[in-house]
Amino acid sequence: MITLTGKKISEGIAIGKLSFYKRDIKEIKKIYVKDVEKEIQRFQRAIEKAVSELKLLYDMSIREVGEANAAIFEMQQGILEDKEYIDGMINMILEDKLNAEYIVQQAVERFVDGSFLQKKGYNKAHEADFRDVGLRLIRILSRSWKDKMFMDEPFIMAARELYPSDTVQLDKTKVLGFVTMYGTINSHTAVLARTKGIPSVIALGEPLKEQYEGKTIIVDGYEGKVYIEPDYTTLTRMKQRRDASQSHTKNLERLKGKENVTQSGQKIEIFANVGTREDIENVLRSDAGGIGLFRSEFLYMETGNRLPTEEQLFQVYRLAAESMGTNRVVIRIADLGGDKMARCIDLGAQANPAIGLRGLRVMFEKEDVFMDQLRAILRVSVFGNVSILLPMITSLDEVARARGMLERAKRALKEEKIPFDENILLGVMIETPAAVMISGELAREVDFFSIGTNDLSQLTLGTDRGNSKVEKYYNPHHPALLKMIRIVTNNVHLEGKHISVCGDLAADLTMTEFFIQIGIDELSVAPNQVLALRKKIRDIQ
Repeated sequence: MITLTGKKISEGIAIGKLSFYKRDIKEIKKIYVKDVEKEIQRFQRAIEKAVSELKLLYDMSIREVGEANAAIFEMQQGILEDKEYIDGMINMILEDKLNAEYIVQQAVERFVDGSFLQKKGYNKAHEADFRDVGLRLIRILSRSWKDKMFMDEPFIMAARELYPSDTVQLDKTKVLGFVTMYGTINSHTAVLARTKGIPSVIALGEPLKEQYEGKTIIVDGYEGKVYIEPDYTTLTRMKQRRDASQSHTKNLERLKGKENVTQSGQKIEIFANVGTREDIENVLRSDAGGIGLFRSEFLYMETGNRLPTEEQLFQVYRLAAESMGTNRVVIRIADLGGDKMARCIDLGAQANPAIGLRGLRVMFEKEDVFMDQLRAILRVSVFGNVSILLPMITSLDEVARARGMLERAKRALKEEKIPFDENILLGVMIETPAAVMISGELAREVDFFSIGTNDLSQLTLGTDRGNSKVEKYYNPHHPALLKMIRIVTNNVHLEGKHISVCGDLAADLTMTEFFIQIGIDELSVAPNQVLALRKKIRDIQ
């Protein structure tokens, strides 16, 4: 038995024969062309055909993996419509007088390895998208190859690297799982694998050899391991784990559409936390009641050195609002700083970033960034049930200042005759001991509350949860923290306001009964935790 270790990107156990995905790409030769203008026309026709193919792929992907994930192929269309990118290749054809296939191959490597991606706001995970687009163009230009897999029965796919257009077309009835030599856990390929529910392990490196073709392998998507020609003991153990996992998943799936109610009749809402547009489809699949926390900071963390524009924010927020229909979508103003740094916003060096310039303090320092988010959220408010959440509140003055910014945004939109919900709700995060102590006063100023237990725990206990040296002192069940949660809940309910818990503690099934007992109105967790939490609630006496 051979054991390989890589990066897990989609959980589950897959057992089957290995088949390598073969791209029958002929060598791209360097050919000098006599008629440069004709070559440029051939290149432009290839772009038109590639865009047409991507539109068809987008339509197919909506049915397969939902609109949020299909947007990957809209983004790839955007690459082919980027004037700088396309003009760069046209100029290379003009200057070098070489065939378009060779120029595309060279240009993709040049743009991916250079500063082009960062300048355009793409991150490392987008490299695969650029290569995917480049391969599509080369295929169209060369009119040569077909991708091959030789298996009639269900199999496990192996490849050097899979691109998004490969992954979205995987047939779950045939592809039990996949493994690759290379790839990143944040790539669009990884997102699609998780959405399609295909057990996957990537970045196994060169030890994943083509000589293993046809051999029995096990993909352990929980541990990020691959077993080639497993021994009897390993095979038996993994079969048992696979069967138990499938049975558990089927049992949870039966809870879709059921109420979140205890056996004694107490109800509590379950919402989902999201950070990117790719997460939104998972909320729908999870059967959550809405989005309890849209972490806007992730939209800044994934754009490299470029700030997302108001329009880009608007498009992602709108997708969330329209996807949820009448269900509530709570959009948090970007909580940047601490352990959530974005290259596009320079916060300078800080000795204690967790208690430094972060959250709403950053927004007050960067008012243009704050205003872009407020305008985008207000514009989206006519497309769904949207509300605004302020992070890291410590005083009533901060709420007043933020509300003032919100009113400025409203006035500007009125002048521009852009519609919005005049009565959009404004809420605050309870993440600091200061916010706990003034929660009664805050409850008279804002519309709803969300307790962020991660930051509240570390600030209450004076313990950095990311520091392994003090890890043993970090206790999210500390009596002081639980007392704080109870105090805030009582204060909020005295004013008739809504309160949720959205930190890691919300998904801690040992805490569910406590939250119900003290009257928490809502728990907001990761989409894949929704059904397990629903089961726990329905099992409570």
